[in-house]
Amino acid sequence: MLRMSTLFLRTLREDPADAEVPSHRLLVRAGYVRRVAPGIYSWLPLGVRMLHNVSRVVREEMDRIGAQEVLFPALLPKEPYEVSGRWTEYGDLLMRLKDRRDNDYLLGPTHEEMFTLMVKGEYSSYKDLPVMLYQVQTKYRDEARPRAGVLRGREFTMKDSYSFDLDDQGLQRSYDLHREAYVRIFDRLGMDYRIVSAVSGAMGGSASEEFLAAAPTGEDTFVHCTSCDYAANTEAVQLKAAEPVDPSTQPALEVLDTPDTPTIDTLVEVLRDQGHDVPASGTLKNVVVLLRWPDGKVAPLVVGVPGDREVDVKRLEANVSPAEVLPFEKFQDFPQLVKGYIGPQGLEGVRYVVDPLVVQGSSWATGANVEGKHAVNVVMGRDFTPADVVPAAEVRAGDPCGRCGSPLEIGRGIEIGHIFQLGRKYADAFGLDVLGPDSKPVRVTMGSYGIGVSRAVAAIAEQAHDEKGLVWPREIAPVDVHVIGVGKGEQKAEAEKLAAALEAQGVTVLLDDRPKVSPGVAFKDAELIGVPTSVVIGRGLDDGEVELRDRRSGEMRTVPFEGLLETVLTELRS
Repeated sequence: MLRMSTLFLRTLREDPADAEVPSHRLLVRAGYVRRVAPGIYSWLPLGVRMLHNVSRVVREEMDRIGAQEVLFPALLPKEPYEVSGRWTEYGDLLMRLKDRRDNDYLLGPTHEEMFTLMVKGEYSSYKDLPVMLYQVQTKYRDEARPRAGVLRGREFTMKDSYSFDLDDQGLQRSYDLHREAYVRIFDRLGMDYRIVSAVSGAMGGSASEEFLAAAPTGEDTFVHCTSCDYAANTEAVQLKAAEPVDPSTQPALEVLDTPDTPTIDTLVEVLRDQGHDVPASGTLKNVVVLLRWPDGKVAPLVVGVPGDREVDVKRLEANVSPAEVLPFEKFQDFPQLVKGYIGPQGLEGVRYVVDPLVVQGSSWATGANVEGKHAVNVVMGRDFTPADVVPAAEVRAGDPCGRCGSPLEIGRGIEIGHIFQLGRKYADAFGLDVLGPDSKPVRVTMGSYGIGVSRAVAAIAEQAHDEKGLVWPREIAPVDVHVIGVGKGEQKAEAEKLAAALEAQGVTVLLDDRPKVSPGVAFKDAELIGVPTSVVIGRGLDDGEVELRDRRSGEMRTVPFEGLLETVLTELRS
């Protein structure tokens, strides 16, 4: 039993000054977490219970699919991450340190290398596989802009698991098992979530899906089709583009004088005056950015997108990972880049890519690479050929679904889980082979699967709150019942008896036994803390009645004191 008279808890009436989102505000006010430094939080007793409850659900479902729990250190040597290349690829996100002998170490951001080496050290035969291993452990990433409390911190609790199979069919089975387990986990956590296609980024591998908790405060944007079941985050979304055409059927390129056209709108107007009715969507906007790789190398990149759209930097960055996208300013160092008049035709010495909306044979109005001039009928496949096709254009509501062509809707979410088919990236790096049935080496194939445990607590809080406080789902609430005794007679004594009787039945209880606390304060704290079921033993006791409160529905009903224990137990089973 938790007694509020002795529980290490202090609720706050005012929001923390740095709180940006509801979960941050309410987890601090309700006494679940306290800030230590930017992106670093302590968990108080109620918060620790939340972490344990989420971890319990995760462990139960991982064990259910046959995964086995291990635990690695957070402090790791540099060498395995050098072998995989991630000592460099992670760049500034990596927490690096040296020991007294000047050896390099890191605080683990994720543990693919260590899991691979563990299996390599223990298993050598095809008879040992498949195997799935997982851990629940603290991770560290040096976020440039930690924000939103525990939603984006520099230290966080994560479940990461890894599958090891002989072939791609085995990997698919392991991937499907994890996907089904994740569905059960987030269903049990009471979350409103979406499963969306994603890009693998620095993780590598092929198939990749994210589990996003729907929330207006989420940092991730995703799309879902209004007709089919297609859903993807904006980094991975595929839009229905125009059909390719034969470039030779297009009119000849023509260069025009277009002075004083600093914007797409002014360009469209000038072209119309010259007899060329080109909409903004028919212009090709060429945006210059700077790519910086983790090893420090930098180079400009020109990205072509339809003129009625902007470049989505986050989408672009996800598709050029591990490079970082930065603003480009030094036009003077690249005379072929004529600011405001850049075109893809004849562009030399700079890498040029286009968004998938720019298709083979499409004709555009774009810069002529000469001050004050644009060109029309600039055709992809005839007048220019990009080095690559890279998703980079902003995605908008109403865009056509790449699968069925129906309009897409846009939502925001919080990433709570991510599953990857890694393939053989890390097995190749570390030579993870086993002897096959024919006694010949077989390269193992891997999957990687993560759940943000501490982030899930905050994501649930984002979805489960109202103007009064938190409203936890029953499965992971810090306790099952909040018992409040208010009054000057036998109310507190009966609250004690009820709490003890509930505890004897295996029910976890938070008992408000604080002396000299007004009913108003007790009720406000109960609403703020967010236990789904509260029992208030107050003045109605004289009439043989108590109050049962459902924090989720807001319902407050009077029930007989007689048989109260069974009434509460029935409520908890509902």
